[in-house]
Amino acid sequence: MSGEEIVLGPLPAGITPASEGMGGKVWNVLGHTYAMKTAGATSFAFETYDPPGTGVPPHVHPTQDEHILVLEGVFTLYLDGKWETAGPGDTVRMPMNIPHAYYNRGDAPTRGLFWVSPAGRLAALFDRLHDLSDPVEVVRLSALHDVEFLPPGTVEGA
Repeated sequence: MSGEEIVLGPLPAGITPASEGMGGKVWNVLGHTYAMKTAGATSFAFETYDPPGTGVPPHVHPTQDEHILVLEGVFTLYLDGKWETAGPGDTVRMPMNIPHAYYNRGDAPTRGLFWVSPAGRLAALFDRLHDLSDPVEVVRLSALHDVEFLPPGTVEGA
């Protein structure tokens, strides 16, 4: 991973090739691989690779809308009080302040293109979470970057 801090400004024009992340920025976050695709003040996009058995527990983005374009596999999602699944080609919409979670409960890896708007401090959070192995510290740092995890046991099946 590049050690450069991400400074968000106007969205740069251009193309991010399918085989790479923007500027080579890649994060390992609790078993997931996130590769930045684009970053600007108004939006931030990253591709995920999620091995079987991984997931992101229920949380809320109080200042960002989040979306997922499912590229491969099936995501099991918690969306505003309901469990759903989404597969290749599906677009998931997660409005700000709505509790949501995603898991790979299948036998094969999943890939998705995620994006948030506005960009907020999510890229800076990923910089802080890269290679961190303590889930309690992940939750603490996330709260400092406008991502609020729900207490364990709040959502049945999570």
